[in-house]
Amino acid sequence: MRAFVCVIAAAIGLAAAPALAQGDPVAATSWKAVQARCNATAAKPASALGERIAKGAIAEFDRFGGHRVDADGHMFHFGLTEAEHEPEYDGERKPRLGDLAWWRVIEYWRALYGKDFAEDLEVRGYRDASTTTGADEPATLLHNDLSVLLRAADAVSDAETREIMREAALRAAVIDTPWSAAFVSYVIKEAGVGANAFHFANAHRVFIYDAFATSAAELKGSTGDQLYRACPLSTTKPRVGDLLCMQREPALAGASEQDVRERIRSELSDSPDARTVRKTHCDIVSYVDVPARKMYVVGGNVYNSITVKKLNLSGRRLTFSAVQKHDCGGPGHWTMPAPSGKPSPPLTTCSLNDKKWFVLLQLR
Repeated sequence: MRAFVCVIAAAIGLAAAPALAQGDPVAATSWKAVQARCNATAAKPASALGERIAKGAIAEFDRFGGHRVDADGHMFHFGLTEAEHEPEYDGERKPRLGDLAWWRVIEYWRALYGKDFAEDLEVRGYRDASTTTGADEPATLLHNDLSVLLRAADAVSDAETREIMREAALRAAVIDTPWSAAFVSYVIKEAGVGANAFHFANAHRVFIYDAFATSAAELKGSTGDQLYRACPLSTTKPRVGDLLCMQREPALAGASEQDVRERIRSELSDSPDARTVRKTHCDIVSYVDVPARKMYVVGGNVYNSITVKKLNLSGRRLTFSAVQKHDCGGPGHWTMPAPSGKPSPPLTTCSLNDKKWFVLLQLR
């Protein structure tokens, strides 16, 4: 189970305050040089590869029939979710296998791991939860890899029952195994990119740290084959094919985007297991609407689907805007009481786009 090796040492260092690039002359000089390269690339039209990656992401979203989020961060269309049996039809035609959401996700895993993908997908349960009726009983987590369940299903003699059991196991694995990085890997691989240029992986942090390493190598005059470099987010114009990335580390909830980037830069010489910015996610920049100052990003496993978010761009340079929020309407916006009879806690954000975005991975 390569995908689920848990390394406790990876959490070490999160409690420490992030290094401040603005307080370190060497770091500040490095980022200034990185920014110059990012600006030079951003001034060029999107490459043919970037267009292919963007078109592939949009096509996959369209095939999946996912969610849509507007520039205020409101979901205005709820699409198909990851483990549904089939989309809704008017009865005129039957769905194809490629129309099934869970089947699409399994395709992403096949592209990443090949025929042995089941060994890398997890299925979870809770001890005695299927038979115990006491709601207050402790929920003890159980987990195994998908291949164990598939082998158990294969022992069933009835063909239809066997197939239903296999598909139920596959749909459970789609729910229990995060697939957002597999989606990005799939789209980039389908665009014709080889393993020498992009590290196809089941975790976004792999290609995030790779991009930071590429930016550092460029400062030393090395070009290499890697597809992406890491660029400061709020000062770099995005192009289609770029990746917009966020972090979800609780210990870094109050850190600025500069602090998070500097933490990653400072950890490049560490072993992968010791790197501390691990809870991350990237969306693919798929369309830039210049007149409207908006960009559309496509992400997998976002609200259990493939989701398009419409994000704000800022100024004439069309860089990423820090304003991805929406007014919650003050303390009276949400007045439904909690079950205890006490008022619900005040809302801090009313936008699904208000995330801890911190870096743009730029297609070189």
